[in-house]
Amino acid sequence: MSKALVVHKDRLPLSQKMCRAAQYVRMSTDYQQYSIENQAAVIATYAELHKLTIVRTYRDEGESGLKIENRQGLIELIEDVQSGQTDFGHLLVFDASRWGRFQDVDESAHYEFICRKAGVKVAYCAEQFDNDGSLLSSIIKNIKRVMAAEFSRELSGKVHAGAMRLASLGYKMGGPALFGLERQVVDDKCRLKGRLRPGEHKFLITDRVRLAPGAKEQVNVVKWIFDEYVRGTSQSAIVRELNRRGVRTNTGGPWRQNVISSMLRREAYIGNALYNRVTRKLGTKRTHNPKELWVRCEGAIEPIIEPDVFKRVSKALEQHHVHISEEEMLVRLRKVLMKKGKLTAKIIEAAPGLPSLTTYLHHFGTLRNIYRLIGYTGNQSYWDTLDAHKCWTELQLKNAACLADAFERTGRTATVDVSAECVRVDGCVNICFRVARWRKHVGNSIRWSLMRRVRSPTGWIVALRLGEKNEAILDYVLLPSTSLSFHGRLFWFSETSLASHKIVRFDGFEELSRLLIRRVNKALRSSETALTKPGKSKSTSS
Repeated sequence: MSKALVVHKDRLPLSQKMCRAAQYVRMSTDYQQYSIENQAAVIATYAELHKLTIVRTYRDEGESGLKIENRQGLIELIEDVQSGQTDFGHLLVFDASRWGRFQDVDESAHYEFICRKAGVKVAYCAEQFDNDGSLLSSIIKNIKRVMAAEFSRELSGKVHAGAMRLASLGYKMGGPALFGLERQVVDDKCRLKGRLRPGEHKFLITDRVRLAPGAKEQVNVVKWIFDEYVRGTSQSAIVRELNRRGVRTNTGGPWRQNVISSMLRREAYIGNALYNRVTRKLGTKRTHNPKELWVRCEGAIEPIIEPDVFKRVSKALEQHHVHISEEEMLVRLRKVLMKKGKLTAKIIEAAPGLPSLTTYLHHFGTLRNIYRLIGYTGNQSYWDTLDAHKCWTELQLKNAACLADAFERTGRTATVDVSAECVRVDGCVNICFRVARWRKHVGNSIRWSLMRRVRSPTGWIVALRLGEKNEAILDYVLLPSTSLSFHGRLFWFSETSLASHKIVRFDGFEELSRLLIRRVNKALRSSETALTKPGKSKSTSS
């Protein structure tokens, strides 16, 4: 048996390979004649007539032929052929359009060329010509590829024309419903048949979908959003309040300003159904259409918002969303500075006639750079404090990297999470790095503050403690994260409260690092011993 011949499927003799075939089948949603079963039946008949054995099937079901993305069957076929791991000499395809209805007709020719180059012959089982490389077959194949591409273009035009007609009648044409609205299924006489939950589709092709007000809770939220914006509440403030209340969007996620901005512009809330604002034909990029091409059906939906409220919101949005040059943006900002005497992010957001702060940041970068361009120094002490804090934070990140390297040298696995400013040892021990700022208020003793992060992992905290006026490093302190658990946003401590908060001080980081490594390694060894003890006692008893 040790000398028995082992035949690998990718090393089959050529004569044996040429008796074996693979089939590729694809169905999108065009016609039943292209069903997987019909294709397989025609291919099986062809294989029997030519004495071929089908040993492998590559299939793409319910996938568009416009592009290769998401077509795992075709991708796997090409990868197998290119790698030389095939155990067949023929590839059987229903017809030339099964490669795809690519808008670039050379793409399907490219995939056939890859197969031929690897020694795999391609046969089109339902075509009236032999794919033998002759002049006639080459001409017919190219015509078939052009016809396949043209079929997609014609079908896309017909589908789009039908959708435009139905949209003009007020029906919903695909896509999820807006927040506060729901999709309803109606029959050909517009009689209600049921409601569609997110992700559900209508069953009958003759049925239609329309929009209607949804759950009362969501409708009330929509009304509240419009009322608040009319009162002058900013979009960012609305977002914060909704997230504070725990209200979720249709997708179950938190609210964002772009979501609110989009909602405030949707005419569906006053009963108008809009379609063809954006198109994406044949897999191309999304195109925003001019208003004259939009399809609007007024009164198609039961309104949630009063027209007068919507007009006031639209006017406020138009004033807030100003299309001006960068030079004009800075000129208007200088005028606001002269009027207010100072500038802050809140003042910029509230000023009429100014673009949003987000727009300013998009054009000019940081807020400091914006101030520099208009000659405003702002609160220089604030910028100095910000620069100093950035410097100390960068030093702590370097300390975190050094500590991770030290743990690695002891045989542990240590990773640095820069965003959380944290070192994770063996996937279970967390060491966070913070900066303790010096504070001295009139009538009180000197104290230091640590910012408490809500989602900080439990473990140890290594704090760089700053000296008088936060100008230099005083020392380092080490404390368990549990010391911060029962405090507010800021954790305060003084020299006299170090012991009560289980805080240990060190003159330098190296001294702290050595002690922390010993403590963590000791704790990890203890936990490892505890996990192995039951196994040892069990083996001893047996």
